[in-house]
Amino acid sequence: MSDGHQHNGHEKVPSRQRRRFPGISSRAYEHPADRSALVALRKLTGFDTVFKALSGLLPERSLRLLFLSDSVRVSERQFAHLNVMLRDACYILDLEKVPPMYVNQDPTPNAMCIGLDEPIIVVTTGLVELLDEEEMRAVVGHEVGHALSGHSVYRTILLFLTSLAVRVAWIPLGSVAVMAIVTALREWFRKSELSADRAGLLVGQDLQASMRGLMKIAGGNHLHEMNVDAFLEQAEEYDAGGDLRDSVLKILNVLPRSHPFTTVRAAELKKWAESRDHQRVMDGHYPRRDEDKDASVRDSWRDSATSYAGDVKNSRDPLMKLVSDIAGGAGDLGGRVRRGFGGFTSSGPGSAQGPGGSRGAEGGPREPGTSSDPGTGDDRPPRDGS
Repeated sequence: MSDGHQHNGHEKVPSRQRRRFPGISSRAYEHPADRSALVALRKLTGFDTVFKALSGLLPERSLRLLFLSDSVRVSERQFAHLNVMLRDACYILDLEKVPPMYVNQDPTPNAMCIGLDEPIIVVTTGLVELLDEEEMRAVVGHEVGHALSGHSVYRTILLFLTSLAVRVAWIPLGSVAVMAIVTALREWFRKSELSADRAGLLVGQDLQASMRGLMKIAGGNHLHEMNVDAFLEQAEEYDAGGDLRDSVLKILNVLPRSHPFTTVRAAELKKWAESRDHQRVMDGHYPRRDEDKDASVRDSWRDSATSYAGDVKNSRDPLMKLVSDIAGGAGDLGGRVRRGFGGFTSSGPGSAQGPGGSRGAEGGPREPGTSSDPGTGDDRPPRDGS
């Protein structure tokens, strides 16, 4: 726990008691689309063993040696304040084995959790210098959430396949096949990032700190120039704005990326923090790890399908409205098609009247079917907690 002292120039907030979640299963905080994939994979006997057998073909060993030789390993003697946060996060989420953690010299705010045999966490100096104590605690919790869910295994595979796709780009069919797998993995990984954001909230137990951290990742260390409500309004505008052309551009923008957009992550986290599911976890009512073997694949996939259907139904994006109208048999659909792209222009986030006379969603921002990280969206290794 925080002790109110200073470590390496980081002033720590007064210590306070945080709830602990003994035996908590990662299913308690996982996004439905993420959870359904993980439950199914865990049911495949020997699945992890096969992946781990491929470790000789993957860059994991090389990365471990690289971080060990060219980064600073967090411990009681190095970055002690991060070591305290890491151990706190593992204690709160009841992760018995504390993953090794490294600080890497890089001005870009970033963090990641990778590894097949065992997860390792890496944070950059840019992130350490950008975030205050409670914001950083949420990021560390985010990465520990990845470790508890087993995301590091599949993330390492994604890293390998992304690299492979570049190498076989000259083989037409080979490139298409690999990129199809990469695209599917990225869609899953975007949902896994929403899961890890929730884990970060369970560890930090400070929604405002989580929001501040996401705003800083998006806009830098200028909190006095930023506003949480205005930041969340950007997510609403992104969801509702434009016409069908913008909807297509959103899809094209998001396909190469491994993380949701930062504003969308903030909106999704706020919505979950205000949900009954989050309150139940905080009250101690959550699935236990020893029950994971009995989790129903069918129920998990049904929850995932329901989540995606809800995204389409509640979204104010013009393309999603079109899909919803087709499913609902909208009477004016033909007229809107004849009017062209402009017939599907959204009325904007503040309007209660959606396109075609149908009422727009009144609730919070949707859980996106696609999203991205704050990087460049290229084929570099996918980036975590930032």
